[in-house]
Amino acid sequence: MNTGMKTPLGRVRGLGSAKSGTKDFWRQRLTGVALVPLTIAFVLVVIYLAKASQATAIATLSRPLVAILMYLFIIAGIAHMRIGMQVIIEDYVHEEKLKIAAVMANTFFCLLLGACCLYALLKLNFGI
Repeated sequence: MNTGMKTPLGRVRGLGSAKSGTKDFWRQRLTGVALVPLTIAFVLVVIYLAKASQATAIATLSRPLVAILMYLFIIAGIAHMRIGMQVIIEDYVHEEKLKIAAVMANTFFCLLLGACCLYALLKLNFGI
């Protein structure tokens, strides 16, 4: 068995790489890059709507371009948040059962938050 690329601890335990970190690493970077222009657009919309009336806010958020930018911001932001929190949980929670529970809670929280945000925008746009 070739153990040249394993860490000393990995050789002792007979464990290799889990090979799952790369996917999360690239997803985190991709969502981070996507969030730069989307956050700028979000901040500009918030500034524009800061002192606007409710009717103006509804009309603005119902415009197709603004709505699409907000949808993308929510999706990228929630995905970025979920991956970031999962990495923190995996790094700092050492008890296996607690780690699994925390990762599951993180995933469910992110799904719930994303669903609430998307529902609010869909309700504004389509009156659902």
